[in-house]
Amino acid sequence: MYLRRAIEETIEKVKKQFPILLLTGPRQIGKTTVLKEIMGEEYEFITMDDPIERRVFSEDPGLFLKNHPGKLLLDEIQYVSEGFPYLKRIVDESKENGRFLMTGSQTFSMMKSVSESLAGRVGILQMQGLSLREKNEVDFNEAFIPSNEYIKTREKNFVSYTDLWNVIHRGYMPRLVLNSDIDWEIYYSSYVQTYIERDVRQLTQVADENVFLRFMVALAARSGELLNYQSVAQDVGVSSETIKRWVSILESSRIIYLLQPYANNHLKRAIKTPKIYFMDTGLVAYLTRWPTAATLANGAVAGNIFETFVIAEIIKTYLNVGKVNPPLYYYRDRDQKEIDLLIEDGDKLYPVEIKLSANPVKSMGRHFPVLKQISNKEVQPGVILCQYEKKLWLDDNLMVLPIEYV
Repeated sequence: MYLRRAIEETIEKVKKQFPILLLTGPRQIGKTTVLKEIMGEEYEFITMDDPIERRVFSEDPGLFLKNHPGKLLLDEIQYVSEGFPYLKRIVDESKENGRFLMTGSQTFSMMKSVSESLAGRVGILQMQGLSLREKNEVDFNEAFIPSNEYIKTREKNFVSYTDLWNVIHRGYMPRLVLNSDIDWEIYYSSYVQTYIERDVRQLTQVADENVFLRFMVALAARSGELLNYQSVAQDVGVSSETIKRWVSILESSRIIYLLQPYANNHLKRAIKTPKIYFMDTGLVAYLTRWPTAATLANGAVAGNIFETFVIAEIIKTYLNVGKVNPPLYYYRDRDQKEIDLLIEDGDKLYPVEIKLSANPVKSMGRHFPVLKQISNKEVQPGVILCQYEKKLWLDDNLMVLPIEYV
């Protein structure tokens, strides 16, 4: 079974504009499947997991392309990034857009090679696991900005989400979403082990894989919180510098997202530490040992998990329209005033609070007025994203939106 992906239209658009399209993202989220589905037989599929193909491409890319002269879909391209200079020469000679489609699940060293060898010749897209829009087959594909125009358009495609905590607990991996008979725990156990053995080993020297796993657990327990490297280092038993290096690995693999604080000269007391969010709540639940949706929903971290889920859904709306650097931030200052999410859209700034509650109250937006200090931005009415069933104005500058509006 194939479930239509929101990024398909963006892939088609980028393919027509660049000789090479590179689709990146974590393992097993459907990158190759979507390209195969929408490109049909136009492209020959070759995976660099094949040791013979990988060796030929690495040692003699000219011979490789002689064996495969047509349009190519190159899977797991990170293994052969040394061949990128040759691809550059080929596309410069042919000047044909859409010549190569490539996927890469680990982008740390690959992106360095891309920027050095293929700058201006490659369109880069990021992909994540299934979104709620995709799972519910919602025919709407715009980046989430709670403007009047967005809300009016979104309402035309409104679908109520049910069984939400089961969705959050199971996660967004297509195989898990589309196959209810797959054991959740076995799947994520295998996923983590494969990730550490294949991607992490390639990027850094990890003397003890169990230590890296302990690091992932410590980080998952902090999803939705400020990232304190020293605290994580103490929990794991390694140096802060090691933690910083390992965080960059998870970030480059798109396993986590670091939400940066909003920077503005008018906000003198704002802190500068990023917040960490895992991009798959199922992985968080597995790593932090919440065995069922019910235990997760009623557990001490339910608020953080819900916030992680909503942030991940919002990020996907940007990635699916080709915006790989979403204009998303948070705010927190030394007076403990915090706003979960700030969305910047030109000269407009949208403050958003994310609440687990289904009973929104005005006090949830009590920190929004701190943004009045900003004179060079037009601060829009605040939004409370929560589990309330309908849109509701709490006052002239504070609106409640159900999460279905994302």
